[in-house]
Amino acid sequence: MNYLRFIGPAIAVLFFLSCGRDKQADEPGTIEETSSDIVRPAVMSYSVVHVYPHDPAAFTEGLEYHNGFLYESTGLYGTSELRKTELTTGKTLQSVKLDRRYFGEGMTIMGDKIYQLTYREHTGFVYDLNTMKQLQTFGIATEEAWGLTNDGTHLIYGDGTSSLYFLDPATFKEVKRIRVRDQYGPVNNINELEFIKGSIYANQWQTDNILKIDPETGNITGIADLRTIRLKLGIPDAARARHEDPEVMNGIAYDAEGDRIFITGKYWPHLVEIKL
Repeated sequence: MNYLRFIGPAIAVLFFLSCGRDKQADEPGTIEETSSDIVRPAVMSYSVVHVYPHDPAAFTEGLEYHNGFLYESTGLYGTSELRKTELTTGKTLQSVKLDRRYFGEGMTIMGDKIYQLTYREHTGFVYDLNTMKQLQTFGIATEEAWGLTNDGTHLIYGDGTSSLYFLDPATFKEVKRIRVRDQYGPVNNINELEFIKGSIYANQWQTDNILKIDPETGNITGIADLRTIRLKLGIPDAARARHEDPEVMNGIAYDAEGDRIFITGKYWPHLVEIKL
């Protein structure tokens, strides 16, 4: 997800008036009809279970938990990395720096490989999980690439619109596409992704919401509003953040064995275990 900030109250107002509507990137000039057949998403409450340290210099774009360790993709040109970190300390154990021409985006682990997207470079990377050695690259067809996860069969990524793309991990060809929708229509700014118990969980850029999405229909079945977590953690409002202050919430990781969900954000000094 990109690194542009709000540049004034007027833009903020326009954003919140339109955040539930799609960018119409796929079909310019069309008008979406209200999705009256979709049930209003359930409200998911949350609680903070544990707080861990997180590198406050990490511009988090992707987050994954695997075999006791956290894996993280960070963004921005010149500082993008793929990292393996220690959960309890936040210490980086392994890392791969991306060339300065790449802006790192979402990442996911599938089998013995790590997959990582780039923002506007139409390029993805595949790494060996154990050595973090780059094995190959693959093309990205959309103008931008944001979040990435997998359902055990397909890679699933978003491009900042309401669309989520399902790719064959062997050929990287699109095999399916869904549009994220609520009862009012398509919902865009779908950012970092995580597949949890048969559903896709997503950060929505420029909000503190976590959306629960049906991977078959694209319907939003649940929504968690985590605005109060900033107050609990002593993190200021993202709209008033200065350069390298904590920014938007971004990053969801799931420990399937321990049934734990972890979240963080760009430049956040904390990684938080939450219960939804």
